[in-house]
This record gives sequence, C-alpha cells and structure tokens, in this order.
Amino acid sequence: MTDLNTLESDVLAQVARAADLQALDAVRVAAVGKTGSISGLLKTLGAMSPEERKTQGAAINALRDKVADAIAAKKAWLEAAELDARLASETLDLSLPAPHRRKGSVHPTMQTMDEMIAIFAEMGFAVAEGPDIEDDFHNFTALNFPEKHPAREMHDTFFFNTKENGERMLLRTHTSPVQVRTMVSQKPPIRIIAPGRTYRVDNDATHTPVFHQVEGLVIDKGIHMGHLKWTLETFLARFFETDAVTTQFRPHHFPFTEPSAEMDVQCDRSGGEIKIGQGTSWLEILGCGMVHPNVLRACGIDPDEYQGFAFGMGVDRLGMLKYGMPDLRDMWSSDVRWLSHYGFSAFAAPNAASGLS
Repeated sequence: MTDLNTLESDVLAQVARAADLQALDAVRVAAVGKTGSISGLLKTLGAMSPEERKTQGAAINALRDKVADAIAAKKAWLEAAELDARLASETLDLSLPAPHRRKGSVHPTMQTMDEMIAIFAEMGFAVAEGPDIEDDFHNFTALNFPEKHPAREMHDTFFFNTKENGERMLLRTHTSPVQVRTMVSQKPPIRIIAPGRTYRVDNDATHTPVFHQVEGLVIDKGIHMGHLKWTLETFLARFFETDAVTTQFRPHHFPFTEPSAEMDVQCDRSGGEIKIGQGTSWLEILGCGMVHPNVLRACGIDPDEYQGFAFGMGVDRLGMLKYGMPDLRDMWSSDVRWLSHYGFSAFAAPNAASGLS
C-alpha cells in the first residue's frame, strides 16, 4: 500500500512548483486523472476487506479532495497572474494617434445633436427627455390638436393596437410631449430643450419614418417674440459658425403656438451645394411660435401670468445642410463607406472651448 503521507507531500510539492497552467494540468492528470496515482489507489479498494475499505477509502478520498483544492487554488492564482501580465503588456495610450486608419466613428446625426445641445447649454437651457411611446393626451390633446386633426389619423401616425378601454398608444410624432411633461411637473420659469427620436409615416429624400428633433421651450413672465427671434438667430450663427446669418419669419399655423411662424435662412444654392450667410435664396429651417394659452392651461399654468415660446427643428436635416449630405435616407443605410466619409472622431466632442465641428 502506498504511503499516503508521502504521496500527498509529493503531489502538493508538484502543484507548488507548477509555473504555468499547462504544467499544473499535467500534475492534475498525473494525480487525479483516470490513470493518475490517486485514482489508481481508489481502484484498489475493491480488493480490501470491509474494515480496510472503510478506513483506507476515507483517507484516499480525503487526499484526493485536498489535492483537488490545492490544484484549484493554484489555477486561480496562475490565471490572475497571467491576466495581470497581459494587462501590463497590452496597455494602450488613447492620446496617441491610431497606428492604422480608424474604423469606427460618430454618426453625423449624433454629432449634430451634440453640437446643438452644446450651444443651447451655453445659452442656459437644460436637457429634458421623455418616452418614445406616448398617449393621446401628451402627444395631441394637451398640445391643442382638434379631435379630427389629420395628424391623429393612421396615414400620418404610427398607432399601436387599441386597448380594451379604447385608448391608443402611439410612437411620438414630435418631442413636444416632453414639453408637456415638463410644464406639468415643473413650475415656471422653464428653459429646456428636448432632443430625441420621433416617428411619422413619411419617406423620401428629405423625410424618413424615423428622425430626430430638438425642440425648445421657454416659460416665464414677460416673454415675447423678440426673445424667440434672438434665441434662434443666436443659435443659427453658432451652429453654422458664421455671423453672416440672415433670417426671416413667415406666418404659419401650428395647433400648439399662437402666433406661429416658420423660420427661413438666407443661402446660396448655386454650384450644387448650400452656403449659409450668402446668396439670395431662402431655406426653411424650423417652426416656432408663442405657446398657445390652451397649452398652458392644459398643463396647469396661468396664461395671464406666464407666457412662453417654443420651437422645433430636425436634427438630421440641419446635419444635411451643414455637412453637405444630399439624401436623408443615407443616414439609415448602414453603409460603412458613407459613415467613414461623413463620420466624426469620438475624441472631438463639441464644446465651447475647442469648437463644434
């Protein structure tokens, strides 16, 4: 019968000497593998008397468990040491130029949205967010949409199946519900922008079923159209990075603002590109107006005490204008060649110190 104490000392010494995982696995196979020294002892139990089997079996099993625990502990230590060595040898200095051409980049839509947020943050606007799936009240009713307004129909809006109580949830058609939620939950003064994804049944070169908006809302005492005009002209000058921005406001109709207007910017369309701040053409940029008193009342705000203005603009379309992208649908094509051309470095986040783009 093999001396168990001697075998234990020998095997544990081999475990301790194992310099890597391969050597440790060789010790494991030699000790507790199918033909290992300890496994061989277990096979001899059948030839022993019941009394010997009882004592020797317990001793051999205890040895096997002790060796297995020692191997597991050494394996964990070796794996940790191997990981530490890899981490030490595979460090990467992110401040250094890439050794090869970069593959990933920031999508132009996200870059444009970050630029817009950076500008409005400088102007004192907070960022507010809301759910993509909305109810009729927040998306239409609270915003003064009449019951039979075309936007409530299936050909304009993505509706979900009607609930048992008759309510229909929908994919928000604008980020204006965020304005409603803010006015309901927050007392004036309010100054927010609401960036996010929106959904409408539309698809052509300048429209997609899914697009991005940034809407703005200011509620305070004594607010008038002059504040709205200054805010938007200041934003456009910063966004297009030119002081030569000329704008005009045309009367329009939106259910949630009164008076309402569309804002155009002067540009040059010759030469197959759009140049802001020059030329004699006009290009529609956004919709805006003074918040309708009915909207203020629906949100629990007294329109005789507080006034406000709101505006909304398409992020994707502004990105097209600024960076010369001809077709809005390309933004959703998942073409890496397109993204490699129009994409932005993730290390060039827009900010007031280093610039926008």
